[in-house]
Amino acid sequence: MVEEDRATLTFHRIPSLNSSILSSSPAKSGTVHFRRRLCRSSARGDVGLGNRFASISLVEKCDQRELAPTPAQLLNNPLAILALVPKDAAIFAAGAIAGAAAKSVTAPLDRIKLLMQTHGIRIGHQSAKKAIGFIEAITLIAKEEGIKGYWKGNLPQVIRVLPYSAVQLLAYESYKKLFKGKDDQLSVIGRLAAGACAGMTSTLLTYPLDVLRLRLAVEPGYRTMSQVALSMLREEGIASFYYGLGPSLVGIAPYIAVNFCIFDLVKKSLPEEYRQKAQSSLITAVLSAGIATLTCYPLDTVRRQMQMRGTPYKSIPEAFAGIIDRDGLIGLYRGFLPNALKTLPNSSIRLTTFDMVKRLIAKGEMQLQKISDANRNETKFDKPSDLPPDLIDEVTNE
Repeated sequence: MVEEDRATLTFHRIPSLNSSILSSSPAKSGTVHFRRRLCRSSARGDVGLGNRFASISLVEKCDQRELAPTPAQLLNNPLAILALVPKDAAIFAAGAIAGAAAKSVTAPLDRIKLLMQTHGIRIGHQSAKKAIGFIEAITLIAKEEGIKGYWKGNLPQVIRVLPYSAVQLLAYESYKKLFKGKDDQLSVIGRLAAGACAGMTSTLLTYPLDVLRLRLAVEPGYRTMSQVALSMLREEGIASFYYGLGPSLVGIAPYIAVNFCIFDLVKKSLPEEYRQKAQSSLITAVLSAGIATLTCYPLDTVRRQMQMRGTPYKSIPEAFAGIIDRDGLIGLYRGFLPNALKTLPNSSIRLTTFDMVKRLIAKGEMQLQKISDANRNETKFDKPSDLPPDLIDEVTNE
């Protein structure tokens, strides 16, 4: 006597698992139904049930090269090329290019800001005016150094910002995954922590280049980055490359945390049709950068004055007290206007470009998936019904 019942085999998503017969995409969930034939023997009774243990093996023979896109397919779906590049590498490169372009465009404003921030330390406390104005800084650079003076120190800044921007954006994406909760959701605290860690990671790795850029931009007599580096090594030692690291880490952590967190949250709150537009990313980036700059600028002023040769400040509290005593509270915001004019487009370009590249990568992955699915349908055993019947339709207990 033969009876038939049904069993269900369910495939669950497993990270990093290669694709199954259900799909060409990695580790998709699915359900396959099997028929089980139970044979009853009058001599042995319910033989078919046995110990109720069954072993199922599914084998798919498929050459992955057969699923790879052809040149013609890539020509018709150019965004799929992006999906062939490792995602982390694509984000790293996009962050580097966006950061370099933004820094070059805003270099004159950055030079003006540095002169306004460090004027007192650079000239000397006794002989210097209390402050130098925005217009005065512009004319001073033009008079002493000409047009090229506005981009003085930009090369080391670009060299620094290439890894800095790339590491920062890539680290932020990585830290967001790390700080996700048990429900796979990222809280506001998690976003702030991810931004703070990303800012400190990128600053720690590229800080010596930032010190070189500052010295080259504000100290007279130096023409190249190598001259500055050799002079610092001879006269001040290797520790001079890390002057002001403490306030830099303290300053960058809240700035990046606030900037990135506000950007993400505002974008997330927008309706779907606006979320995908570049204009929305641009406006959101300006808003987030403005709030972050206003909040964290005093720490940047403290950091810059602690980086200078001959600085009298040995700690952050001492620098705060000294600046306020000499210039008042307004001293903490010296150079804020050119910094804001520089930071807003700088941050906007970086975050907008980064956001657009992520969307392009996602579209490229979808196009590559469609190509792989189409190629799979042309391969042997592309459907479960093409497999041997005993592997799909029947499970026999021993």
